[in-house]
Amino acid sequence: MDLRWPSFLLLAGAQVGWAAEPLYVKNLSPVAGLLGLPSQRSADISPAGKFDLAVHGSIASHYVSEARGGEFLNLDGETSRLALEARYALSDNWDLQLELPWLKHSGGKLDSLIDNWHSLWGMSDGGRSDADRDLLDYTYLGADSFSLIDDSSGLGDTSLSLSYRFFADDTSSAAIVAGYKCATGDEDEFLGSGADDAYLALRFSGDHDGDLPLRWHGQLGYLYAGQSDLIENIQEQNLWFAGLGLDWRISPSWSVLGQLDAHAAPADSDIKGIGEAAVMVSVGARWRFADDWALDVSVVEDIQVETAPDVVFQAGVRWRP
Repeated sequence: MDLRWPSFLLLAGAQVGWAAEPLYVKNLSPVAGLLGLPSQRSADISPAGKFDLAVHGSIASHYVSEARGGEFLNLDGETSRLALEARYALSDNWDLQLELPWLKHSGGKLDSLIDNWHSLWGMSDGGRSDADRDLLDYTYLGADSFSLIDDSSGLGDTSLSLSYRFFADDTSSAAIVAGYKCATGDEDEFLGSGADDAYLALRFSGDHDGDLPLRWHGQLGYLYAGQSDLIENIQEQNLWFAGLGLDWRISPSWSVLGQLDAHAAPADSDIKGIGEAAVMVSVGARWRFADDWALDVSVVEDIQVETAPDVVFQAGVRWRP
């Protein structure tokens, strides 16, 4: 056995253990992104009285154009999202979290970059290269209908959650969380769903059972989605969601992260973009650049094509004094 790993783990745990969080990932598809599906987070709870703040920024590019079974869906545009997250430990096993998002929908500037990326690797672009570039057009025609062709921006739906850690030992922890999303965003502008949502989830975190400097996180939950007027007649109101993340500490200040996130389809539709379960893969890095600060950068891709944005570029910073 290489005796260098245990000493490294002690050093890494002392210096970056506080920052052992999964990547912050939300499905920013214009329809699924309106629901109160939570990002993964650690099952760990800070000591009583501690708080932390985080800001998460994302830019997502969408392209879906499909007609099937009397339905038509076109999602062409770009979504920018900036979320402020505040967390406070009520006790050693309970914490409260508030999230305030700001969103913008526009034609964006990423179409050329993504077209060139697809061409470089010989990847299918799903017809993106044949469409007008940097255009905003969210349209659905079927049992319901919606349309957004003008830029919109503003406050999104606010979320509040309460976590209880019911198990903890030296290397792992487990928690149950209840969350509620309030309809504070403008539904007509695709800034909110127009309805309140609630969820319950189990979260798990633990270290690798061995000498590797690896920490894992898992999440499994259920969301009840309030009725949205945007997809009133086809909306699925009972959704599962799940995720698994890995944090590989390559030095006391740096980690490499990988993550899978998935959730049930938001609508009962023959169109893949809203009628099939979404699966996303994320890769990123974390740099702890000061005692109380950490910076994340990551990229998110849709494994289940069209159920999530083509690509999402993300960055976030967390302060935990």
